[in-house]
Amino acid sequence: MTPDLSAALAEVAARRPLLVASDYDGVLAELVDDPSAAVPARGVAEALGRLAAADGVIVALVSGRGVADLQRTSGLIGPYRWVGSHGAEFDGPLTGELADRRDALARALAPVVAEVAGARLEVKPASVAVHVRQVPDAQVGAALLERVATTADPSLTHKPGKNVLELAVTDADKGSALRRLRTELGVAAAIYLGDDVTDEDGFRALEPGDLGIKVGDGETAAAHRVADPAAVVVLLEELAGLVGR
Repeated sequence: MTPDLSAALAEVAARRPLLVASDYDGVLAELVDDPSAAVPARGVAEALGRLAAADGVIVALVSGRGVADLQRTSGLIGPYRWVGSHGAEFDGPLTGELADRRDALARALAPVVAEVAGARLEVKPASVAVHVRQVPDAQVGAALLERVATTADPSLTHKPGKNVLELAVTDADKGSALRRLRTELGVAAAIYLGDDVTDEDGFRALEPGDLGIKVGDGETAAAHRVADPAAVVVLLEELAGLVGR
């Protein structure tokens, strides 16, 4: 961790209430081919537990996964705020017309995705995602994502990621989720950690005095960067030490 990041961490750690929010995949867990096997990096559960136990600190997990999937896959247990489906799942799963629209989208995409070996269709609570991480030919995978993107209903919200395109039936994003958490909790400062394109909405929603931390490579609106989930654990442990004083 750079000296600049350590100094920024110490400054924001002194403010209360403090929101510590993080994406899951690629941040608290390594990216893997099988999403159900994305277990937390060693030390994550302990560090998050220490943070959540500190006075005036709220820990939130903000993921593209559905809340039920995130809780099941991570195995994390604690007094956390759980935000799924890029902010669409905040108070419960989608129902009614939006759920029907999601299901119709899944039915339409299923035969298109089935044409490409290794591609996978994932139906989430508020969206449908096309994964091409396991497509042997990267160009074929990219072509599938482009085909889906250009032929989809323009009213859907596109959420591109690393070897995946998610089509959401709501316009919620991680930025709107962070703004909602700030309002509900009345926080004085927020920290957000993310690694993917969809996390940029979260970084852009941060306010002066907040702290955005990009995990891994790529352009970002975040002011700071760490290399990988192992480095995230180091950061969380340092933060837990600061807020516990």
